[in-house]
Amino acid sequence: MKSVIVGLARTPIGRFGGAFKPLRATDLGAAAIGGARGGAALGPDAVDEGIFGHVVQAGAGQITARQAANGAGIPMTVPATTVNKVCLSGLTAIAMADRSIRLDESSVVVAGGMESMTNAPYLLPDARWGGRLGHGPLVDAMQHDGLWCAFDECSMGESADAKNEALGISREEQDEWSAASHERAASARDSGHFAAEIVPVDVPARRGETVRVEQDEGIRDDATAESLGRLRPVFTPEGSTTAGNASQISDGGAAVVVAREGAAADHGAAPLAAIV
Repeated sequence: MKSVIVGLARTPIGRFGGAFKPLRATDLGAAAIGGARGGAALGPDAVDEGIFGHVVQAGAGQITARQAANGAGIPMTVPATTVNKVCLSGLTAIAMADRSIRLDESSVVVAGGMESMTNAPYLLPDARWGGRLGHGPLVDAMQHDGLWCAFDECSMGESADAKNEALGISREEQDEWSAASHERAASARDSGHFAAEIVPVDVPARRGETVRVEQDEGIRDDATAESLGRLRPVFTPEGSTTAGNASQISDGGAAVVVAREGAAADHGAAPLAAIV
């Protein structure tokens, strides 16, 4: 039994505190699911299951995968599962969708990932049972739940610095890779390649108006290896990870519709790719 991808969509990728600040992760997930399902020309009743990755879930409410699916019009009778495998959450969700289809548990699954790092809350861990006297520390849920290694007790940036040194990956190589990534992203945007996968998102604005976001916010058109090379390390004094070559803190959602090959044909959905 073969799984095929019959629909895909992603929101633009927003910067930290950027255009998607008014939206929750589940809003972005719903937009991606709606775009992917629409691209596959599948009605909401065709979906058997939803599996979605979401890392920083604090304050987002119960079973965020179901919130996103329901926000995209998928009925409440369709089961949904939220996955947290940190950076691999979205890909793991797609792998789980493939497994569900190969095991003949589902015929059509929407899968992907969503995040609103902008809206990660601050936490007061001692507020419930303590805090009678004195100051209580605030814990950044984004850092604690998403960007901090629970085992090595260090940030992801510090971990990256250590791994870069151990593997012999130089600062220059990282800056060159980062500059090339920005160049390729800008080229894909300008040539219209990204337009086929991006679903525009309407964001509430003042006075009841909306602003339509259609492009990624994090592409740096003027980034070069030379300009990135002038930035200081941000995690360890002698490290190689900078604000220019590290991953951006982002908001966004991405989804695919995974279907059993026969089910895709039954629904008249053309396969875009096969999972092998």
